[in-house]
Amino acid sequence: MAVRKANYAGSWYPSNPETLKKELDSHFNDKEFGPGKNLDCLNQEERQIIGGVSGHAGISYSGPASAFTYYKLFQEKIPDTIIVIGFHHRESHGNVFLDKGEWETPLGNLKVDEDLSNNLSSIGKVLKPNEEAFLRTTENSVELQMPFIKYCAGENDVKILPIKIQSHNYGDLENIAKELSEAIASINKDVIIVASSDMSHYNVYEKDQLQVLKEIDQGVINQFLDLNAKNVLDPSRTTDKTLYNHFDSPGPTVCGVHTMATLILTCKKLKASRTEFLKYYHSKDISTGGGAWTVGYFSGIIIK
Repeated sequence: MAVRKANYAGSWYPSNPETLKKELDSHFNDKEFGPGKNLDCLNQEERQIIGGVSGHAGISYSGPASAFTYYKLFQEKIPDTIIVIGFHHRESHGNVFLDKGEWETPLGNLKVDEDLSNNLSSIGKVLKPNEEAFLRTTENSVELQMPFIKYCAGENDVKILPIKIQSHNYGDLENIAKELSEAIASINKDVIIVASSDMSHYNVYEKDQLQVLKEIDQGVINQFLDLNAKNVLDPSRTTDKTLYNHFDSPGPTVCGVHTMATLILTCKKLKASRTEFLKYYHSKDISTGGGAWTVGYFSGIIIK
């Protein structure tokens, strides 16, 4: 069985299981940036929270926000399967998913849900199975979700379906959402969806720039909370374009707008009706180091 290695273990997150668990414990118990408590599953019969947004930076930065999202997703009940929607930072493989095998984490491996992937393979015209796109790359947007999933799953057999989306075309994302929602509806399992995305990335040299970064991010967050996939996908539709001129790399820099848009479109097809804001902060809030480079982190969920 093919195993996708934990390529970022030992750099972006600890490779030692006990050290990783302690760090994740600290993020879940972070009262300022995270949920502020240990995960306590309520084992409810019906699920209401069906999706969420989680960051993918080194977990010392994005970890508390991600912990907030996973806390909410697992609090209602332990899911059978989590679809993780990531993307290609460095390589181009199209719109693809991993249809079999396992994903390594320091806390134990996670198995791909082959029942769900087989259904998606039979339905998919835009999303295609592609093992090479996962096993032969060091992409972090999907990998940084796996320690959180395994931590929350514990001894429970929670499976995964990793996806990478390359397209930023709204029509493609609508079709992907249609394929995903049909595959989910065709299987008698509790399936939830996570969109992997950090927020704006800019060099920030002064307080005014930091305020502008937060304003830009808040605009995207507001569109997510309104379940407006088009405006999330293209933040310039609703953002004052002069705001981007405050930075040396002008233009929108939220790196997972297409994952968040796909999450919204899929969840709406699964009867989602509302959202909940959980947390927003940026890297300078959580660490005094890092120089000028500043990144925003957001956690939010989608509810039936």
